[in-house]
Amino acid sequence: MRDAIRGKATDPEMVSLISVYTLAKGLAISPLEVYKMPASMVHNFLTIHKEVETYKAEMIEKEMKKVK
Repeated sequence: MRDAIRGKATDPEMVSLISVYTLAKGLAISPLEVYKMPASMVHNFLTIHKEVETYKAEMIEKEMKKVK
């Protein structure tokens, strides 16, 4: 499971479960709603979620440097 979360998964089922969990958590919706979405929409939303989280991490790092 840890390897899968770190992007080292090769099992499609595990990758699918992590994708559903991530998107459901990020959008605060039921995992069942994610299953109802077209795959292209899931992919797009995951890409957007990744960019937002990356931006948030960069902003936190920037503020941490200001404090030091």
